[in-house]
Parts: sequence; structure tokens; C-alpha cells
Amino acid sequence: MADDEHTGPPAGAPRPADTAAPVPGPGGRQHGLLRSLAGDHAYGPLYGQLLLLTVLTGVVDAVSILSLGRVFVANMTGNVVFAAFAVAGAPGFSLSASLFALAGFLAGAYAGGVLGARHTRDRGLLLRAGCTLELALAVAALALTALSGDPGADHGTLGMAGGAFSAAVTDATAALLAIALGIQNAVARRLAVPDMTTTVLTMALTGVGADLRAVFGAGARGAARATARAALGRRLLAIAAMAAGAAAGASLALRVSPVSALALAAALLALTTTWVTLATRHPASWRAFPAVRH
Repeated sequence: MADDEHTGPPAGAPRPADTAAPVPGPGGRQHGLLRSLAGDHAYGPLYGQLLLLTVLTGVVDAVSILSLGRVFVANMTGNVVFAAFAVAGAPGFSLSASLFALAGFLAGAYAGGVLGARHTRDRGLLLRAGCTLELALAVAALALTALSGDPGADHGTLGMAGGAFSAAVTDATAALLAIALGIQNAVARRLAVPDMTTTVLTMALTGVGADLRAVFGAGARGAARATARAALGRRLLAIAAMAAGAAAGASLALRVSPVSALALAAALLALTTTWVTLATRHPASWRAFPAVRH
């Protein structure tokens, strides 16, 4: 399919709003939070799709922490710290896995940047391309671990579940997952959907404090309060999605197997890819990138 196929709304269709807040409906009412996740005026289904990718992030980081030598594949801030711990000789950390994850994430971010440069007019096609590549990498990681013959639970850790992936399988799996999450991070950054970075929650948590003041403060009223309430809801949903994914991934990795947790990650990506593919079958205003203000 050509990159420019269905690259924007039909003539005369409204362009997406340039603001981060949901667009008020008739009479100044805001779209409901759940409705905005599936079909916000400015962002279409992007909120819901990126929320699923946030759940995925929790799953894969749970697997990587518990089964791949205490390494992050999505959160590179934590991964740099873990690599430093390993260099300093702290027990239970895999330096090689951390380095492979860092290199993989950079490669994935570069690939995501290439996708962003290729799909400059259609947010739907950009996300579809990113999810498709990410799914292929997740399936490769799943196949690698499933066919390795290793039980896979404590390479580089303190023996939390008995058994271990070999160092080679650990490093390769960390690299594959990190490439996938690097692509996801770069695509989410290019999409710039408010409160939906999918991999980092620091700013979301920071925003929660500001939102609470805007919602419950003495001077909060009217449209400003409604906008702050919607933003607070999205940020809390993102935090809950990450936590739910991490809990599910940890439960599977520790009680069943790391391979089962990776299967869940692949299933989440398949679901998201299918959703995005169906959503991009027809032109829609949300698919066009907002006009850049000079």
C-alpha cells in the first residue's frame, strides 16, 4: 500500500484540534472519558489504542525484570541505572542484557523515526506500521524463548523462580523487546497524544498533582474544571494500565512461565494492530496531523 493512501480527511472535513484537551460538545459539555478513548473528536481511537500499548509496556517490563537479569526494555532511565549497578558489581544484575537492551532501544527509536518521516500526513498509518513491526519483534522474542528449551526465570537475578534462560537467549530477547519498545516510544512521541506516552509515567504522575488542584481547587470552575477532570482521568487510566500490565506479566512469569507472559504481550500487540488496521480502512479527520503553528 502506498504511504499516501488515505492520508487525510476528505475535502471539507474538519481538521483535528490543535489543543490537548477534549473538544467540548454542544452547550460546552465535554465528551465522556470512555467515549474519548474510542472516538475522541481530535484523536479518534488513538487514546484507546495507546492505552493498550501502555498495558503492553507493563507486561514486557515485568518479564524483563523478573526473567532477563533485572533489565528494563521500555524504561531506559531505569536501565541505565541498572547497568551502572552491574558495573559496580551489585549482585543480581546482568550488564550484557542491559547493554543489549540499550542498543536495541536506540535501534528501535531510529526505526520509529524513519516511520515518522515516512508517514508525515497520516497518524493512523504511522501507528499501524509501528504496531506491525512491534508485533513481528514480539513474536520473534516469543519464538526464541519458547524454542530455547530453557525454563527461563532467574538469569542474572537472585533465583526468584528456579531455572534460567541462557545468557545468549537472555541478551537476544532483551534486544528484540527493546527494539520493539523503542519503535513504540518513537511512534507515540510523534503522535503526541496528550498523556499517552505509553512507556514513561513520570510526567503523568506530575500532571496528576496539577490536575487535582485544577479540579478541586477553590478557583476551579466551568470549562477549565471539566478539561482538568478529563486530563486527570486519562492520566490515572494510563497509570492503572501500566500497573495492570505489570501485575499480569509478573503473575504469569512467576506462576506459569516467562514464555506465557510474552505470549500475552504478543496477544496485546495483535489486538492493537487489528484495531488500528480496522480504524484506518476509511478516511477520518483524526488521522491528519494537526497543522503546525508558526
